[in-house]
Amino acid sequence: MTDKKLHLILCWHMHQPDYRNLTTGEYMLPWTYLHAMKDYSDMAYHLESHPQAKSVFNFVPVLLDQLEDYSRQFEQGKLRDPLLALLIEKDLNSLSSVRRELVFDSCFRSNHTKMIDPYPAYKRLSDLYKYHELNGEASLDFLSGQYLADLLVWYHLVWCGESVRRSSELVVNLMAKGSHFTLADRRLLFDLIGKTIQGLIPRYRKLADSGQIEISTTPHYHPIVPLLIDFKVARECMPGVALPEALCYPGGLKRASFHITSAIESHRDRFGIAPQGVWPAEGGVSQAAATVFAEHGCRWMASGEAVLVNSLRGLDGNQPVPSRMDYLYRPYRLATGDHEIVSFFRDDKLSDKIGFEYAKWFGRDAVDNFIDELEEIWRHTPEGESPVVSVILDGENAWEYYPYNGYYFLSEMYDALESHPFIRTTTFKDYLDGCVENNGMQAQLPLGLVENTGNTSPAMGKLPYLVAGSWVYGTFSTWIGDPAKNRAWDLLCSAKQSFDLVMGSGRLDKQEVDLAHKQLADCEGSDWFWWFGDYNPQHSVESFDKLYRDNLSNLYRLLKLPVPEQLGKPISHGGGSPEAGGAMRRAA
Repeated sequence: MTDKKLHLILCWHMHQPDYRNLTTGEYMLPWTYLHAMKDYSDMAYHLESHPQAKSVFNFVPVLLDQLEDYSRQFEQGKLRDPLLALLIEKDLNSLSSVRRELVFDSCFRSNHTKMIDPYPAYKRLSDLYKYHELNGEASLDFLSGQYLADLLVWYHLVWCGESVRRSSELVVNLMAKGSHFTLADRRLLFDLIGKTIQGLIPRYRKLADSGQIEISTTPHYHPIVPLLIDFKVARECMPGVALPEALCYPGGLKRASFHITSAIESHRDRFGIAPQGVWPAEGGVSQAAATVFAEHGCRWMASGEAVLVNSLRGLDGNQPVPSRMDYLYRPYRLATGDHEIVSFFRDDKLSDKIGFEYAKWFGRDAVDNFIDELEEIWRHTPEGESPVVSVILDGENAWEYYPYNGYYFLSEMYDALESHPFIRTTTFKDYLDGCVENNGMQAQLPLGLVENTGNTSPAMGKLPYLVAGSWVYGTFSTWIGDPAKNRAWDLLCSAKQSFDLVMGSGRLDKQEVDLAHKQLADCEGSDWFWWFGDYNPQHSVESFDKLYRDNLSNLYRLLKLPVPEQLGKPISHGGGSPEAGGAMRRAA
């Protein structure tokens, strides 16, 4: 009987960019609180319901900042999210045209197949809106305050997580009622949303304290660290790509260090310990980035499968690559000067199946296929070695494409994994700790890894050089190289030069300096660059384009400088119709 096991690491990446206008504190888009009540609550529930299962949850600090901010809003009763505030607006008959438009613009922006059409009362509201919209804007005036109340309630009901629905008598009763919701109904739903969001961070901390989950981090505001450090590194994976006019991002290495240090401090404050590892924003890595992560004490990092393939081929692309079964399902040591760090690489095929394919399957069939795929890996990896399989993907956006927010798929998947004879769910930290323990090494020698362990763990790979790239296509094409993306970088570089000059002048007081630093960090996030490009949907591109330019404009105002005229002009327009609305991408 073989002792060979398969170590499965499920890493769910939780992230939303900062949707706040940092000058006013108002939320410009509602996605943080909507995903909190739906996805973050459900994902915690599934682990709580399966105590023998383990997972990694990667929480980006800027998301946690917003969750805490929403918790304070509920606690203090001072709402800065205009859509959330409308849910408990006393008089919906007297709304301004701008606030009415916000309701119409927001409350049908869901997956219609899974989140509107299954509910007859909600679908009637949608059909009624479409009828009046066809007859012109004036016709929409016939939609009353009661219509708006019903629409707001249904929108928030379908954004409740499936675990919330199944445990809340209120949600069941409101869905059964269907229409003519009162202010009292709306306030009860509002209070439930508040309690759900306020309980999230404590729930995840409890799971982490028990050892069932590992919580990892990402540089604080989700920047693409390799590009902050050096634009030219993009050519390692995209030879000849057009780069921004600016030669580099000014002071990028220092900014990268800031985001990493801030993330570690944030993690320690919230969870009581420093994170053991990092999922770099978008799995974006390079040799220089790996060095910075290692210098900040990270034991592990992770990236995409194509990055590993490119690194095995070498910078010249001429090195032979062995069979996928022989190279993918093991961690790799990276030497980075005086430090080392271990990198894991995601199984792109399995990760994309959960992200894109299994939503179309019957839940049990999808789980069976997932387990079959893992068993195939177990059978075909080298004899005597226990492979480690990293499945890493968005923990939020996929589920609205599944029936019941993925409830049955996730429940049955964890059921199957808990009882499987040779598949063991684990975390990156626990896996590395096991390598240390099995080799009789001290845990404070964190990498504690040898190239062949002599037991059933896989041989530790070693990469002499990490070729830069991300989990998307193995390149940085999603964030740089396109004319609109490059223009966005040039606008940011110009703002950073102004920032450096003002900081050097000493003319701002401490509070003004702190606000400007925070606004700059927001502008450095990766999400703005993700959405620029005509292949993305027009509405999303317009929303993120405006928010990015508003953030840069606010930065100039905080620096007490005139706002450049070019920030009044859109960077990108969109117009495409990508899979999953553009919020997720396949790896290849």
